[in-house]
Amino acid sequence: MTKFSDLGLNPLLMRAIAEEGYETPTPIQAQAIPLLLEDKDLLGIAQTGTGKTAAFALPTLDFMLEYPQKRRARSARVLVLAPTRELAGQIAESFRTYSRHMDCNVQTVFGGVNIKTQRRALQGGADVLVATPGRLLDLVGQKAVSLKEVEVLILDEADQMLDMGFIHDLKKIVAQVPKDRQTLLFSATMPKLISDLAQQFLDKPERVSVTPQSTTAERVDQGIYHVSNNDKLDLLFDVLNNPEIDRALVFTRTKHGADKVVRKLLAKGLDAKAIHGNKSQPQRQKALDAFKNGNCKVLVATDIAARGIDIDGISHVVNFEVPNVSEQYVHRIGRTARAGRTGLAMSFVAEDERYYLRDIEKTIGMQIDVLKAPADSKVDLLPTPDPNERLFKPKGPARGTGGGGRTGQRRPQGGSRPQGKPKAHGAGNGGKQGGRSRGGKKRNLEGARG
Repeated sequence: MTKFSDLGLNPLLMRAIAEEGYETPTPIQAQAIPLLLEDKDLLGIAQTGTGKTAAFALPTLDFMLEYPQKRRARSARVLVLAPTRELAGQIAESFRTYSRHMDCNVQTVFGGVNIKTQRRALQGGADVLVATPGRLLDLVGQKAVSLKEVEVLILDEADQMLDMGFIHDLKKIVAQVPKDRQTLLFSATMPKLISDLAQQFLDKPERVSVTPQSTTAERVDQGIYHVSNNDKLDLLFDVLNNPEIDRALVFTRTKHGADKVVRKLLAKGLDAKAIHGNKSQPQRQKALDAFKNGNCKVLVATDIAARGIDIDGISHVVNFEVPNVSEQYVHRIGRTARAGRTGLAMSFVAEDERYYLRDIEKTIGMQIDVLKAPADSKVDLLPTPDPNERLFKPKGPARGTGGGGRTGQRRPQGGSRPQGKPKAHGAGNGGKQGGRSRGGKKRNLEGARG
């Protein structure tokens, strides 16, 4: 079995890893880190909770130690893009944790906070900049930060960024980053849009894939309640009012729906908090902290707000409304059953959601068991429908979809990266001079990448 000590990481990073109590890398770490240390571009298919943040953070920090460079004003060497402020904050915190024994300035920029504060923070430059696409483009437009010095570009949760409509923003950002760079793209799923994006942004990438969707589905105990929309709130309280539930994450379709669920639960005496896009950053962080610390038993979230949140100890996931994109269902239930543990995912299925349930069951390759109402519940569940019932897809735009737009120019395929004048790196801390040269490649600004 591979150990972190076998991967050849810098001793300063190994010291931080040991302090965190890590000895054995997760599958994606064991696969990705050696490739990234060789300067490879990477396409990683992995869900939240697989250890992918460390898989890209550790080799990136190793590169910075091996090739130190003086920090430049309003610039960054490493750029990490994330779909939500919560995920951006968690990624930044991971970089700070692993770089605690080195000189590494990590900055985070996202919406919902004062942009002037972020502009001031970027004046001295950053080694690692973690950003959401919209706020980053705002800062670039204000000339608060330049992307011309970026050497490593990391796109995390790329499928969610496309779902949120960030495709144009991503293309604008990538157009401003040097072509001679290392690019990493991580996604929980691999739809055609992601495959197309990888061809545009990556140069002959290595591909690693861990935790297929079916694996998550098999590890989570799943059940459904057939219930009318009018009875869902009462059933939710009856289900959650169970002392065996340690920590429950409830998914709603809309921000308004999340607030409505919280008000109902609070009125019945069950502590619950909501996170969604209309909440301020301090409000969202306060709710997350209360949930993590066990001071709040129930967290109600929209899919976008919850994406990337990595919280241990979630015993139950409740789909208050069934997602109409089957991959989103897999994302949701993957919030429980972390680190080899089992978990329980329950879905409330109304009559107009049966079509989506059937699609989900096809995706996960199994029929989900029908549950009975809790013993003390007064809710009358709907009868179990005929499995051979002919169902029709509801009219209207698909929930949870987005993105699209013009297709960017693809780089010419084949051939190696052109060689040119190596990008100069400063000396210091025993670092090497000249361009980065792992696996025979060198970074340069004058060679065109495509």
